[in-house]
Amino acid sequence: MKNWLIISIIAVFALLTGCSSNENIEIEVTKPLTFSKDKEMPFEIKVTEDSKAVEGLEITAQISMVNMDHGTVDATFEEVEAGLYSANVKLSMAGDWEVVYTIDRDGKTFEKVNQYKVEKSAGVATINGELITTEDIEFYRFINKLHIAISRSEDEKRLSGKELEEANAYWDNQEKLNDNQNQLLTQIIRLRAMALLGQEKGHEATSDEVEKALETVRAQYSQHEIAQKMIKEYGVQRFWLTEEKQYQLIVLSQKVQGDLVAKVKEENPNVNDQEISFLAQKEYEELLVSQVNSLKVEIF
Repeated sequence: MKNWLIISIIAVFALLTGCSSNENIEIEVTKPLTFSKDKEMPFEIKVTEDSKAVEGLEITAQISMVNMDHGTVDATFEEVEAGLYSANVKLSMAGDWEVVYTIDRDGKTFEKVNQYKVEKSAGVATINGELITTEDIEFYRFINKLHIAISRSEDEKRLSGKELEEANAYWDNQEKLNDNQNQLLTQIIRLRAMALLGQEKGHEATSDEVEKALETVRAQYSQHEIAQKMIKEYGVQRFWLTEEKQYQLIVLSQKVQGDLVAKVKEENPNVNDQEISFLAQKEYEELLVSQVNSLKVEIF
């Protein structure tokens, strides 16, 4: 009888210890689940125990609305790095959702339940988890439109007749291309990719460098009435605040270009500046392709 009692106590203690361990499991959302119509969106969680990443889990989830019946959405998570799990989920709408996680740990299964407010996605893509928003897209569309308007106005001053007609046809076509979101997204990805590479190489964009670059741009835009008019319509403060952020990236990418020019000059000491520029640009494009391929780019 005593042996049976001791065994029972040990079994109960072991069971309680196991439960306690699982109760210490915490789930933190590291990439918020958002809603985008008819699209799967990334959902990323970090699983920890006593602040340490928990590896090797098998995690599924059932996701359902709290106050409405929109059925249940199933998700299967994959471990992308130690303790970090990701799934793609397509929801029917934004709102309050309940997430029931089923976690298998060393053959033992337990559940965790969270309520989660899903917002409508404000983004169109991510680069290494950093969101590219619809505002980013619209700013690039405006910048392209601004430069097209400046170039068109310059052509109208110096050209006439057939030449002006051909120039206007070209700019009309550029405006149509500017409506293509994928083209705008490509511009954003290119710049951010090279700015990230600049940071990886130890470069930084100081406030003085950014301000100096902005002063040059302000001077250029001040020479064109159409530019001043369009920036005013866009919102002067809004425009220059966004431009400042862009030039932090531009300065970093320019430093990468500078590194390549110096490298090409060292390798080709007897080549003229035009050829140096051509070779450096070629290496820049090759480096850009390699850099983009090394990044995790998700388009929604």
